[in-house]
Amino acid sequence: MKKILYLVAHRPDRSPGQRFRFEQYLDYLAANGFEYEISYLLNEQDDRDFYSPGKYFRKFLILLKSVRKRFGDINKAKQADIVFIYREAVMFGSTYFERRLNKNGAKIILDYDDAIWLMDVSEGNKNLKWLKRPSKTGDICGYSRLVITGNNYLADYARQFAKQVAVIPTTLVTDIFKRIDTPKIGDAVCIGWTGSSTTLKHLESALPFLKELKSRFRDKISFRVIADKPFLPDDPDFEFCKWSKETEVADLCAIDIGIMPLPDDEWARGKCGFKGLQYMALGIPAVMSPVGVNTEIISDGVNGFLASSVDEWVEKLSQLIESPGLRLQFGTQGRKTIEERYSFNSQKATYLELFRDVAAG
Repeated sequence: MKKILYLVAHRPDRSPGQRFRFEQYLDYLAANGFEYEISYLLNEQDDRDFYSPGKYFRKFLILLKSVRKRFGDINKAKQADIVFIYREAVMFGSTYFERRLNKNGAKIILDYDDAIWLMDVSEGNKNLKWLKRPSKTGDICGYSRLVITGNNYLADYARQFAKQVAVIPTTLVTDIFKRIDTPKIGDAVCIGWTGSSTTLKHLESALPFLKELKSRFRDKISFRVIADKPFLPDDPDFEFCKWSKETEVADLCAIDIGIMPLPDDEWARGKCGFKGLQYMALGIPAVMSPVGVNTEIISDGVNGFLASSVDEWVEKLSQLIESPGLRLQFGTQGRKTIEERYSFNSQKATYLELFRDVAAG
């Protein structure tokens, strides 16, 4: 058996990035000759404290604990055939641990699915951004035997520093992400959005066209937001559904149209289209901004819509609101796209081969 040591920030099942970038492949790797250990930094209490405003002494203790844990991981890595790092070994600007691992001969696989070489800090840690050094991503790429990214935009950055780069899109297990019947409340067509509190700012850009649609269709449409906190707590038009791993498929299946608005900036161009992929896997027609990989996922007018301006969003969403047949057509084609290109089954053989190559040296 070959052994993989995973160095990650979050406990299993907590982070969408970790879940869909590598956790869903663990059983498959285990069935094909790999055993693994996951070394994560933040337990449940640490998680709450680390992403809350203030609590600076508590955060200092968490960072100290993280450093101590990674020193232990350097010793563990000596018995591992692969050291897999998701994004970074520690949450501040140092590359000491990646550099040490590389010097000790560890075969590092780095995986990332955002433009992490750009500054992006959680709301609760704005005052601590001086501790970050996003440009360290290039250094970590250089220490890695293989860099896996979620799209070509991210891969182009890695290729400046790394010897070997592979693109594996973020994938879904289609046996889990499949359409289920959910009770329909009324006849209103539900327009939905899902994401974390860190991406709620992108939903703000949807307000102009959502308000225009509400004015036009009134009670014929409704809005649902699935997240870890409400979008507009005082606005009765937005139904808030608290995200839960146990109910996420059922909660998503209650919407009729899924949206993914994005600004056209460097950070957004690195996104992997995951919201859209979730909608499409469940047969929900998706309307997305034509930013980054979204233009590869969506063939406009075939398996979904791309929309830029407010007028485009209003026009294309109106078509879907008024046509159940078009919603069904896009939903069917979207599911087919996921099965062929963005499913666990479509990528698992390539994924396994990459790990075998790195382990073999």
